[in-house]
Formats: sequence, structure tokens, C-alpha cells
Amino acid sequence: MTYESIRLDVNDGIAVLTLNRPKALNAVTPDMLAEMIDAVDRVAADDNARVLVMTGEGRGFCAGADLATKMTDNKVTFPIEAPNGGKPNNGDVTASAMKALHNPLIAKIWHLNKPVISAINGVAAGGGMGLALTCDIAIAARSAKFVCVFAPQLGILPDMGTTYHLQRLVGRARASALAFLGEKLPAEKARDWGMIYDVVDDDKLMDEAMAVARKLADGPPLVWRAVRKAFADSEQNNIDDQLLYEAEGQRVFCATEDFREATIAFVQKRKPEFKGK
Repeated sequence: MTYESIRLDVNDGIAVLTLNRPKALNAVTPDMLAEMIDAVDRVAADDNARVLVMTGEGRGFCAGADLATKMTDNKVTFPIEAPNGGKPNNGDVTASAMKALHNPLIAKIWHLNKPVISAINGVAAGGGMGLALTCDIAIAARSAKFVCVFAPQLGILPDMGTTYHLQRLVGRARASALAFLGEKLPAEKARDWGMIYDVVDDDKLMDEAMAVARKLADGPPLVWRAVRKAFADSEQNNIDDQLLYEAEGQRVFCATEDFREATIAFVQKRKPEFKGK
């Protein structure tokens, strides 16, 4: 697939996916979503890409859906469900688009067997907020802001995983207030609330994101997906189930060459060289 709305660069173990519609603050269209799905699939299949960094070109990370673009302006097509019969209405089209594009993108990022970093360089609004929070480590520029615009401004539900991630990160009281009021949440407050990992000066954002990506790319690739799953499953597991998961995980990872290398490196007081075996 040829990309028109994004860029994907892979270099020295690090893949960088850049949303590239800066004039629209990187608001997403169906074509853009299809390109992003293809890019995440490429990263998943590329053994040379050990970590994914997502960011936006220009002044914004992602302003959510591009409401100014007509569906007919896009090249990508998808089946439209009209469960009530007759001509599909706007809700039918939107739900069908989400099932075909929005939801698969978020699911692919969430289930990617490699760490994902979001470098949030400006506003992350609506679905852009959900996209940013799907990543494992979120780092924001000091000028960045998060806005849950769905309900108060558009009269619709939060989507792109926002209702899943937001409450888990900041708690129900704060998540409900953000969803109901649609107020702008500054990056530093988002960090203080535990919604994102860190805030850095705007001109240092990509340097910091790439430094974190370098650490992850040099780390043990076999275990990253299991770490993510462990924290996700802990939301439903009781303590006994979680302890069992940890024990069975160690059965797998303590038998790897990477663990053997790590123990030798620890004794020798050097940095381990992980091979993913």
C-alpha cells in the first residue's frame, strides 16, 4: 500500500509511524485509518522493528475524526450494515466504519507483540485521545492537551478505546468529568493524574521518545507482550489467578537464551545483549 496520509520509517530497530495530515491537525479519515492498519501490520511482521513510536506531523497529534471529509471522498470501501432495514442512515455508516477500520486499528495496536510509544506533540482530541492512550508509554509535549469532545460537543459516545482506557488510567470520577464536560486537560495535569507517563519541553519530545524507544529496542523482545497482558489481565484476575500467571510466565521466560544471557551479564556487570531467543 502507498501511504498518502501517514509515514512509516524503520531504522535501527525502531519504527516511527507519523500521522501526516498537518493542515487538518492529523484528523483521521477512512483512508488514513486503512493506511495505519497496514502500517501496524507491517511493523508486526518486521523482525527488524522491535518497538513502534506514534506521533503527529505539525502542531497536533490527532484531532479525532475529520468531520469535514465526506465518506465518498475516500478510496477505501467497507460493507455497511443497516440492521433496521432500508437505506442506511449516518449512524449505520459510522458504526460500520468503526467495525471495519477504527476498532481493528485500536485492537491491532493493543495486541501488537512489540511495545508502542505515543509522542503526543499537540492536541489529542476525540479519537486522537483514544489513540494516544492505547499505547504502552505516552509521552507528551508540554503544550499538548487532551480533549474528550464526543458527548458535550458532538452528542456521541467516546470511542477508539477511550471508554476502556480512560477510566482505568485516571479513575471513574475523573474519566466521567472529562467525558461529560469536554474540558481541555493540560499535559502536566494528565501526567499528575496518571494518564500519561511523562511531559517534556516541546523541542525535546521526539528526542525523549526515541531515547525510550532505544531502551525498549535493546531490551528483551520476547517478554514485552507478556508484560502488557499481565497488567491487562490483572484488571479481572483475583490475586491467586495473577500469581499463577506470573509463575507460568516465568516457566517460559526463565528457560530462554535471553534470560541466561541476562544472568551472565548481571554477574559480569555488563549490559545484556538480547537476541529474542
